[in-house]
Amino acid sequence: MVLSNDDIIVDSDPRMRSRSENVALPLSEEDRELLLALHSYVKRSQDDELCQTDNLSPAVGLAAIQVGVAKKMIAVVVDDEDGECIEFALANPRIVNKSKTKATLSTGEGCLSVPEFHPGHVARSNRIKVKAYDLLTDQELTIEAEGYLAIVLQHEIDHLSGVLYYDRIDESIMQLKDTVVI
Repeated sequence: MVLSNDDIIVDSDPRMRSRSENVALPLSEEDRELLLALHSYVKRSQDDELCQTDNLSPAVGLAAIQVGVAKKMIAVVVDDEDGECIEFALANPRIVNKSKTKATLSTGEGCLSVPEFHPGHVARSNRIKVKAYDLLTDQELTIEAEGYLAIVLQHEIDHLSGVLYYDRIDESIMQLKDTVVI
């Protein structure tokens, strides 16, 4: 299975507001194929040439619901501060701990499923702990994420509950002294 922009549903589609269901582990062949396709889309979308030839939009994360499948699966591919690529293909991710310190992106957030620009800042926890099964390593993981990776994970996990980033826009976040601006 190969995904492109033609497979991405947008925020006006009522499925984007649905709650996703846990997937059975070990993953079925169908779930495995979809999770690998989500990961492949995100990874390929970070190559400008492939975006042109394969009908992709640049992304750092993608949730199964964004292709119309209400299952708790997400893919994330980001570079850390040292330029190291961090990538996950997660099933049943859940946040088990989060910091009180907030973080926000200076430019605001965006989303493949939200074609219209929504200006503003989203207050998210600067540090989180996520438990999930990772298909890429074939094991249950506990991920301790901070900063940009934490924001991306929270954005994608929000999709699993039918929450979009613009639901969380809060301009007062910029006035809080315990907010990290990334």
